[in-house]
Amino acid sequence: MSPQSPSGPEPTGPEPTGDGNADGESEPEAARRRRRAQFLRELNEAKALRERVKPRQARAARMRQQMRMRTFRW
Repeated sequence: MSPQSPSGPEPTGPEPTGDGNADGESEPEAARRRRRAQFLRELNEAKALRERVKPRQARAARMRQQMRMRTFRW
């Protein structure tokens, strides 16, 4: 988690409904993409840290995830 926001993501305005103009929706979409990119960076950082700290458990978790993906039915 980032040090500047220990309580989670900052509250934002209302979500776009899709019936506004394109200019009004581009900024919330860009903000959403920035928040998503930040989340994914932090998630990958946490996974890397977990792998360094507990390599055996991390490897077992990776194997379980691979097994779930192999047995998943589309």
